[in-house]
Amino acid sequence: MSITVILNGYRRPKNLPLQIQAIRNQTVSPDQIWLWVNHHDDFYTEPVDYDVDRKVVCDHNWKYFGRFSLAMLAQTEFVALFDDDTVPGSRWLENCIETYKEEPAILGGVGLQLNSKELYMDHERFGWPSHNEEKIDVDLVGHAWFINKSHLKYIWEEKPHTWETGEDIHLSAMAKIHGGISTYVPPHPPLERELSSSLYGYELGVDDKTESVTKQQEFFSLRDKCVQHYVKKGWNLVRGINES
Repeated sequence: MSITVILNGYRRPKNLPLQIQAIRNQTVSPDQIWLWVNHHDDFYTEPVDYDVDRKVVCDHNWKYFGRFSLAMLAQTEFVALFDDDTVPGSRWLENCIETYKEEPAILGGVGLQLNSKELYMDHERFGWPSHNEEKIDVDLVGHAWFINKSHLKYIWEEKPHTWETGEDIHLSAMAKIHGGISTYVPPHPPLERELSSSLYGYELGVDDKTESVTKQQEFFSLRDKCVQHYVKKGWNLVRGINES
């Protein structure tokens, strides 16, 4: 299975060497590593020549959706995308491949099962925050994605409800509505950290560069509206609460 990895360069360039080393040390080597750089002055404080195969630097901040556009240009069967605070264990890509063989779904590092068709924050989390022993069906995933490139088309099936956040919600909802494609979290057994999507958890990502922290009320209000929008469009949630 051929894989292109896409890393997200924005405001945490200090994390990139850790990420790149972790990707290079995978038990399943990706064909290429690409770096997508959204414009922000913070990134250019460290002019480092990163060990990647391709670097795409934007003069505009395309926020959360831009990297998924780049992924459409990959020539591999799969794409694996990582947030800039996510450093995977050495068997993460292997874990995704084995899970995909059992369940050809969109896969990710943190998955949510929503308990409400209106409130995003009313959910249960799986993946590295809870260490699920088996793969689990969820409504959406984030932090890290492993996607069959043929499934990427669904993110552009409809215009997103907002460009400001919710790319994770939009991708899984569109894939489910238009393609019947489910979303899963691979196993994250607590005693096998090499299978994990994230070795550092919250350590690298909860700071003044995180919109869910700095713009908390606005951020989560928009995500509530995203959930409501896609449920109205026919997004069937895992726990069946659409019918309630």
